[in-house]
Amino acid sequence: MKSAGILAGVVAFFLAFAMIFTAGWDAPPVEATQTGYRGSGMAQIERASVIDYLREVNENVPEAPYPYEEDTEGPTAGEVYENVQVLANVPASEFNRMMLAITEWVVPEDVRNDPEMAGGCNYCHNPTNLASDELYTKVVARRMIQMTQHINANWSDHVAETGVTCYTCHRGNAVPANVSFAGLGESTYSNGGGRPYQNTPTASNAYTSLPTDPFGPYLQANASNIRLQNMDGWAAEPANFEATEATYALMMHISDALGVNCTFCHNTRAFSPWEQSTAARTTAWHGIQMAGGLNDEYLYPLESLWPENRLGPDGQAPGLSCATCHNGLNRPLNGAAMSADWPYLRPASYSDFTTTAQVPATEEAASEPESGATDAESDAESDADADDAAGEDEE
Repeated sequence: MKSAGILAGVVAFFLAFAMIFTAGWDAPPVEATQTGYRGSGMAQIERASVIDYLREVNENVPEAPYPYEEDTEGPTAGEVYENVQVLANVPASEFNRMMLAITEWVVPEDVRNDPEMAGGCNYCHNPTNLASDELYTKVVARRMIQMTQHINANWSDHVAETGVTCYTCHRGNAVPANVSFAGLGESTYSNGGGRPYQNTPTASNAYTSLPTDPFGPYLQANASNIRLQNMDGWAAEPANFEATEATYALMMHISDALGVNCTFCHNTRAFSPWEQSTAARTTAWHGIQMAGGLNDEYLYPLESLWPENRLGPDGQAPGLSCATCHNGLNRPLNGAAMSADWPYLRPASYSDFTTTAQVPATEEAASEPESGATDAESDAESDADADDAAGEDEE
């Protein structure tokens, strides 16, 4: 008995040591916030130090180069510059302000500080012919502006009045920190003797042994139903083990991307019923639909434009996921009002300020910028201060 007591003491010591000094344990203090009825387990558990860090890095939203001023009498960007396909109806003065901002939002600082890059403008533009589409970053940027307008005009059920800008995802980087690649295959992950594409913890599945690709089945148009169990007896589309595990992988991704646990959206006594879930579940549902639509309509079709180093391990075009915008917080950038200062990025309807520029059918516009940094989802359309250089355009 004495030896058993000594052994128990030793085990307790090492467990306590592991809890305090090793990764994977939440050392005190933690914050618990009740989100549902008492006794239901509806609470958010957060480690204060992690939340403080995430909030700090999410608070550095750049200010606009100068305040917005309505201009109804001056010329439009389409009248001043050539080949403006998306923002042609925007006043030229506001167009120039937008180019300055987009440069800061998506062009890396070292590129902007390079004397040969004209403050970052040359990341998307040929300085001798601003109207040219020869750099792929410019063609991508044009499409990303359309995507931003589309989100703000049509997805208020998810982004509300906060809206989004290029900075929401890019945070001063040419490529957002958390892009996703759907359909990762055997060339990337072995099955480890288990189910295909599992048992390889990655950031996409929150470092679990669940399927490594929660994006392909769900974050695209015409996606599979997200199911853990059949809701109508022997349903026409039964929820088998594969669907259940893929659903759990997606849920783990969402939880990790937003920095929350399951009860942020669900009631632990009954996960399925919507009437017993929190309002956040409805917002999340709209976010899943939005992500799938954006990937299919705006991001995956750009595959032919990307240089090889921007594609995924199996040649996939980069897409977005919950982590692309949220970056560990349930409200991206702590809920900062991103689109309030940019009326032409949040039109009342998507057709108000944009034309229908599409991805070129050929790959002839796939040249790379001259700087060491290249772009995957670049919204960098920065001819900002080059506007008075030549009557030629931007995007």
